[in-house]
Amino acid sequence: MKIRGLRWWVVGLVALAAVINYIDRQAFGALWPDIAKDLFPEMDNDGHKAIYGTISTVFILSYAGGQALFGKIFDWIGTRIGFALSIGVWSFATMLHAFAQGMLSFSIFRSLLGIAEAGNWPGAAKANAEWFPTTERALAQGIFNSGAAIGGIVAYPVIGLLSIYLDWQGIFIVVALLGFLWLLPWMYIVKGNPKSHPWLSEDEKQYILSGQRNQDVDADGNYDEGYTPSTGQLFKHKESWGIIIASAAIDPIWWLFIVWIPIYLSEVFGMDVKEIAFSAWVPYVGAMIGAIFGGLLAKNRIKAGWSVDKTRKMTITLGCLIMIPCFFLLKAPASAMSAVIIMAVLLFGFQIAIGNVQTLPSDFFSGKIVGTLSGFAGTAAKLGAAGLTYLVAFITTGGNYTPAFIIGGALAIIALSAIWFLCPKIEPLKPKA
Repeated sequence: MKIRGLRWWVVGLVALAAVINYIDRQAFGALWPDIAKDLFPEMDNDGHKAIYGTISTVFILSYAGGQALFGKIFDWIGTRIGFALSIGVWSFATMLHAFAQGMLSFSIFRSLLGIAEAGNWPGAAKANAEWFPTTERALAQGIFNSGAAIGGIVAYPVIGLLSIYLDWQGIFIVVALLGFLWLLPWMYIVKGNPKSHPWLSEDEKQYILSGQRNQDVDADGNYDEGYTPSTGQLFKHKESWGIIIASAAIDPIWWLFIVWIPIYLSEVFGMDVKEIAFSAWVPYVGAMIGAIFGGLLAKNRIKAGWSVDKTRKMTITLGCLIMIPCFFLLKAPASAMSAVIIMAVLLFGFQIAIGNVQTLPSDFFSGKIVGTLSGFAGTAAKLGAAGLTYLVAFITTGGNYTPAFIIGGALAIIALSAIWFLCPKIEPLKPKA
């Protein structure tokens, strides 16, 4: 049996995993007003926010360690089993949330969730490098990133509807089941990589492998025979540090919003769980559109004859230039609706930029080392996100979020600078003499 366009089935399942990933992680923030009232009734809003920020920081730090861990795991056991391990463990961890009794137990279960959920991102980068030619990678990454945005869009309304019928414990159990169900089509459809998959047509196989020009320095048609440095050699390239620093700067912007949108809307505009559920999804619409637009724009420019270097830098710069003014507009939004619309435009720009930042490891190196570099970049990104998440809980006392938005604008500038100064030419690298 042969399946036409099998690579799109693969990226579709990876995107669906990202949808489930975001439903699982967003449940905590969406349900926090109810959780706080149930478990910490004696505390005020600032006390609740401090606990929420602490638990969220534990989650992100665990996520950071999980990025490096799962980057190595994916390079070791492969994309198919790596994804199964990641989503299986994180679904179990989500289910455990229903049994949390306080800050310690929530921190433990969020830590386990963070370690396992981290595998989704280096796994997606590796799947992209394996299954797509260079010209389609930004689009494939955009499809995957749109899964994260769709997860953000549907998570809040789904949780809001479930809250009508279930308490917060029951909701965690229901959303955990989604990950276990995902394993069935994944294990059935993804039987191997493009070189060995029995359902991949010969035409598509050759299209994928021959299009991975930067992975085939010896011209033998195999994507993974390019430059594969050791971990020590990897860090001798300034381009690796450009990717790591850009990731460490730009990724916290995303976490600023996915962690704090529900708390921001509750604290600044007085919304309850159900009101948050039907407002907090709006920014993710912008993110979804930006993810697809950034991928299509990059694909269009490369097909039009632009170099990978020019294409990546143009799209990353465009995304950052959209984000920066939005941070200043968020200092004094006229209403909750104005705030979420500005956030939607900001996350539109973010996804244009991040999708192309995330393809850089496969633009520079062989597929065999992509998971490792993506894992290190992800770890740096999550350490930055953890620091910002913890800081926000204390710099926004009384509901003033202006300092957090100023930091966000500065991070966009740092990310853009890292790409332009540390990645002078985005092209396949060769061993240093």
